[in-house]
Amino acid sequence: MRTGMNLLLWTAFVTEEHLPLVTALRELGFDGVELPLGGGDTAHYERLAPGLRATGAAVTTCLGLEPENNPASPDAAVRAAALQRLRGAIDSTAAMGGDLLCGPLHSAFKVFTGRGPTEDEVRWSAEVLHAAGEHAAACGVTLALEPLNRFECYLANTVAQGMRLVELADHPRVTLHYDTHHMHIEEPDAAAAVARAAAGLGHVHISENDRGVPGRGQVAWGPTFEALRAAGYDGWLTIEAFGTADPEFAAAIHIWRDFVEDPMTLAREGLAFMQQSWGQA
Repeated sequence: MRTGMNLLLWTAFVTEEHLPLVTALRELGFDGVELPLGGGDTAHYERLAPGLRATGAAVTTCLGLEPENNPASPDAAVRAAALQRLRGAIDSTAAMGGDLLCGPLHSAFKVFTGRGPTEDEVRWSAEVLHAAGEHAAACGVTLALEPLNRFECYLANTVAQGMRLVELADHPRVTLHYDTHHMHIEEPDAAAAVARAAAGLGHVHISENDRGVPGRGQVAWGPTFEALRAAGYDGWLTIEAFGTADPEFAAAIHIWRDFVEDPMTLAREGLAFMQQSWGQA
């Protein structure tokens, strides 16, 4: 098991000015950091790579898609743009020595049709993901698809829906991303949800129900960690917590307040909670 910290608590666009932050997180004891790929091209991340390597932090990345690059779109040109966007994100991940790209890669964030997913939308998404998996395999990167709660997407809200996309994508580099915040909302039984994900589980976000400090809220942490242990999971446990440091990103995800006095306090307490919970599971 490796411990990570998602940098969205500080910024949606990581640059050289954030390298001291990465160093500080390494000094706290994190194995690595998760970089959002909301801005910058592959050349930017190639320039960033030497500084990241110098910190000793391993790298994963995360991505959200927009309406113009929606894998589930009925428009073939939009689906082609989605594949191009995913390939670019895979290239950026590989440029930094990363081997995992996670997030709601199945559909565009907060795009709704006023109804549930159709079979065509599921199929279109899976076809894009299979093609992205081919590129990911060539780059040594694994994709992890994140089901989101019903207020943020409609194509995949539950583990069962996420696993169906993984199965239809039918590629060894396409896996499931389990996020404790979203599944706290959508799944009635955390242990059963983790067990259902076990066959395709590629990544885990440790995220409290209020997006604050892990362990201070209502997520069913004991059953979650016990089920991850029982499933033989040995990948990343990455904290994803949010605040108001990046106002544009905070507005996009409806974060109107900070949940802790200092982001590093959240990181420190969250890491200790993860390590203790994993050890006791």
